[in-house]
Amino acid sequence: MTTVAMKRGAKPPKRKPVAQRKPQRAMMNLPVDALTLRRNLVISVALLSMAAAVALAMLAGLPQRWWAETVRQSAMAGFEIRHVEVSGTKEMQRLPVYDAALSGSSNAMLTADLPAIRARLLALPWVADASVGRQLPDTLSIQIVERRPVALWQHQGRFAAIDISGQVLTRDRLERFASLPVVVGPGANNRVREMLTIAAAAPTLVDRVDAGILVGGRRWDVRFKSGETLALPDTPAAARAAIKRFAGLEASLDDDSKLLGGRFERFDMRVPGRMTVGGAAVKAALEAAAKAQKAQKANTI
Repeated sequence: MTTVAMKRGAKPPKRKPVAQRKPQRAMMNLPVDALTLRRNLVISVALLSMAAAVALAMLAGLPQRWWAETVRQSAMAGFEIRHVEVSGTKEMQRLPVYDAALSGSSNAMLTADLPAIRARLLALPWVADASVGRQLPDTLSIQIVERRPVALWQHQGRFAAIDISGQVLTRDRLERFASLPVVVGPGANNRVREMLTIAAAAPTLVDRVDAGILVGGRRWDVRFKSGETLALPDTPAAARAAIKRFAGLEASLDDDSKLLGGRFERFDMRVPGRMTVGGAAVKAALEAAAKAQKAQKANTI
């Protein structure tokens, strides 16, 4: 510390004024420079202007008009459905396929709605599946998978060809399906798979089955081509077992004693382990037995 000696009566030395510091302004560094900021602002304004223009165009219907004109020009250039190639059809006629393919709002190839065409094809009775494709510039390719007829359904005096699900395929020109078995009765079409499975349980008889008659919506009577009827139990499992036993019995008899062939009219196997036989031969035998018994009693008296 420095000590300053002062004389008596002397004026104190003047102190130099302390210079006051000016307050510094707070500085903030911007993340982008001014040029980048202006460029981003210009881009944002341009994007907003474009969005506004698109919105106005949509309100005025310009995109639709542009697309319609594009479709029209493409059709004029040859991109139009002029040919429909169909494959896979055997039983069904092709005209319904063409109608389903060409029933859209226009025949322009660009606007052909392939899923809608396929949906219309699947609604046709014969069609189990379908695929649709474009062959540019002017061809529509359609592949059909047909349902297979497995039986004729007789109901209320009318016949129809049906597939395994019971779907009615056609009622026309049924003579081509004359070799198919027949199912008879209301609802018999929906149970055709059950009837065919029962018949298949007796392989030696399946070709001799003419019809399956649904009785009361509960059980089946099997009618053979030789005219006899076999009454089966209610449940499908019991019916399969019964017709299998019948086939075994038929196979075990000699030609003169066969069950099928006109000697009998009806066989009833609804009761497990038992078969009741009816028909002209049985009736004649019963009548002959009754006469013999009556004659025997007369001779005894």
